[in-house]
Amino acid sequence: MRDDQVRRRLSEANPWWSTAIGDNPAGWADHDLLLIARAKFDIGFRSTALADIATAPIGDTLTLLQGPRRVGKSVAVRDLALSLCQRPDVDPRQIINLACDGMSAQDVTRALKLGRELTRSVDLPTSRPRVWLLDEITSIKGWAIALKHARDNSLFGQDTVVATGSSWRPEEDIEGNLFAGRAGSTGLRRLRQMFPLSFREFIALTRATLPIPAKTHPALLTSSAVAARLDMARFAVDDYDLAWQAYLSSGGFPRAVHAVETTGSHDRSYLEDLHAWLRRDIDPDGAQESIMTLLAALAQRATSPLDRTGTAAFLGYPSRQTFERRIARMIASFGAVWCPQRNDAGRTVAGAQAKLYLLDPVLAWIPYVLRAGSHPPDFTSLSEQVIGTHLARAIDDIEPGRWVSGDTIGYGRTASSNEVDLAPVPIGSAVGTQLTVPVESKWVDSGWRKEALVIEGKYSTGILATKTILDTSHSAWAVPAPLLALLLV
Repeated sequence: MRDDQVRRRLSEANPWWSTAIGDNPAGWADHDLLLIARAKFDIGFRSTALADIATAPIGDTLTLLQGPRRVGKSVAVRDLALSLCQRPDVDPRQIINLACDGMSAQDVTRALKLGRELTRSVDLPTSRPRVWLLDEITSIKGWAIALKHARDNSLFGQDTVVATGSSWRPEEDIEGNLFAGRAGSTGLRRLRQMFPLSFREFIALTRATLPIPAKTHPALLTSSAVAARLDMARFAVDDYDLAWQAYLSSGGFPRAVHAVETTGSHDRSYLEDLHAWLRRDIDPDGAQESIMTLLAALAQRATSPLDRTGTAAFLGYPSRQTFERRIARMIASFGAVWCPQRNDAGRTVAGAQAKLYLLDPVLAWIPYVLRAGSHPPDFTSLSEQVIGTHLARAIDDIEPGRWVSGDTIGYGRTASSNEVDLAPVPIGSAVGTQLTVPVESKWVDSGWRKEALVIEGKYSTGILATKTILDTSHSAWAVPAPLLALLLV
């Protein structure tokens, strides 16, 4: 990009510069297109992913916020800019937003110099640190090296930097290039994930009268304290069940929630937006229906270890390697998470087939809504996938980085080849490393004790995630899936 193009991009992306010296430095928000667009589908959700940065001292910190496209990262960045503009100790000219889509690493390097030059007036009479909001930078090859060089060799190293992205590229070596001595000493969390609304957030926004039990460490899910909390929620089991079905129908992307909650049906245009994201990131050169057939196949196979060779043949791919490239891109784009087989110590079993869970229920609805002749997703499968992804999120929240490294959940296998959906995995706690409580997803209203024998025989204890059954009187508990999800995240 030429300098004039970069300067124009910076000027257009920072409307607060023009209101910096007026009486209302946050007045730009009334005309901001992103915030106006949110208002059309607003369900009251405001992400807290960057809330601590909005109140922290400016300078000497670097934060990476990642998550799928269309989940609201850019809006969260806008909200951060608005909060900073309202602070009396911050001049809006200290805030530099840059939309990085379509740029190269060299373009970003040049933008860092031009951004500081365009805001040089804020340095009179003394130099002041900047807040850089680098939106969707992780799609750029070499971006981490570019930021490393700037942190090491310019005033950029003294600034607050918030970088966002919708893909994870291991070859960028983010840990080595950016977090090893270059992320600051403020104690703020460096690596953050922004996911669709959890069931807890969904309930708070759409079913405000339902009580929400406190979160619980995944290794303590069968403690006496949890039993007491569950007993207090027993009176509303049917209401939780209806809310769970609503969540399985809409998923957690805010606009998808708005559509289902206000009209009772999916917003076709929004699902087309999600489809466009997946097609761009996973199979940009494939046929128009390639992503829909892939999603339908994955949704149908989610509750069992994925036969990659058989699925590739079913989808008509020329080779298993073609299929595996699609899945690798989906994982890197935060569209799904692996659930590999684990042994009794919680370690991954090498060479064993893994299950694959879609990130959010709405992804399973895309083929049904957009492609004639497709079948609706099965709620039993959706329930297991949501419990799995919620457990994965809970583990990553306690130990940041485990989601992107593929080390969160896993399934177990008994001596008689029965499967336990979510096997114990090691996780840190206040008393050292512990194993998470095993979970079996059985979306049933009755007959749960027979199903519990498998998990009791393998692990002695555990939880069956049921539809409406709540029973904590046995070594393995029956807990309604929505209540278990609320305990996790």
